[in-house]
Amino acid sequence: MGNQTGVLNFLLLGLSDQPEQQQLLFRLFLGMYFIATLGNLLTILAICFDSHLYTLMYFFLANLSFLDLCFTSTTIPKMLINYSLGSNAISYAECLAQMYFYIAFGASDSILLSVMAYDHYLAVCHPLHYCTIMTSCLCALLVAVPWVSAHLISMVHAVMIAQLSFCTNNKIPHFFCDINALIKISCSDAHVNEILVFLLTGPIVLISFTCILVSYTPIVFAVWKVPSAHGKWKAFSTCGSHLSVVSLFFGTIIGVYFNPSSTHTAQKDMIATVIYAVVTPTPNPFIYSLWNKDLKRALGKLLDLQCFSKG
Repeated sequence: MGNQTGVLNFLLLGLSDQPEQQQLLFRLFLGMYFIATLGNLLTILAICFDSHLYTLMYFFLANLSFLDLCFTSTTIPKMLINYSLGSNAISYAECLAQMYFYIAFGASDSILLSVMAYDHYLAVCHPLHYCTIMTSCLCALLVAVPWVSAHLISMVHAVMIAQLSFCTNNKIPHFFCDINALIKISCSDAHVNEILVFLLTGPIVLISFTCILVSYTPIVFAVWKVPSAHGKWKAFSTCGSHLSVVSLFFGTIIGVYFNPSSTHTAQKDMIATVIYAVVTPTPNPFIYSLWNKDLKRALGKLLDLQCFSKG
């Protein structure tokens, strides 16, 4: 494969080439990665160890936390290692692997958010039929579909990128191996790759976002009909955390991939990517825990248990 590409290593130009700014970015991203990792791990552990949270809503939430953990781990650790070592090199194989998992976990995250919106729609608009509709088989299918479909799409992209040649330009103007950046620096015809990005990746975002909008429209009308203010607030608080995540995640993705190419710059795209790939997963577990009394109680029990075992 090295003979085909012409290069064995790529250089990630990152967010800055200034040593002072790199030190600041290292501290910033290390802090965000620590917070995101700790928050998602605590959410997963709280759901796993509290039998009161053995419901479909928390099952989906645990999957989302795991995906967020994997999603951030595909890009941030390598960037932190490069900053700490003063290097920006990444091997060809490592670059392909990073691109593969970034697309796979990102696409899975998008689809799972739409699945959670459908789950909220059934819980709010059809509460009496929820258990009948959301069977264990359907639940397993709704979790398996994001994983399987996202990895298949990512595999297609990885195989097609592996067919491209990279001659002398091995500098990637990004902080990770983004598929669009790889296509731009390729010295072979990447027209098919560009079409695949449009045909495979684009619909994932648009269909997921559309499903979320379709699911939440009847939820808003159903909540509006609730007579008591307390009931309205309880229903909105249940879905508010999910909408907060969706707004940040899809808003920045649409800003990057669905604007005219003439308006794009490498710096703007990197900033938007940082928002949906790093910033958004960081507050997710805290948004959910702060808005959910049952999860806050489970987290409190988990932390008390850990403190007691250490004592």
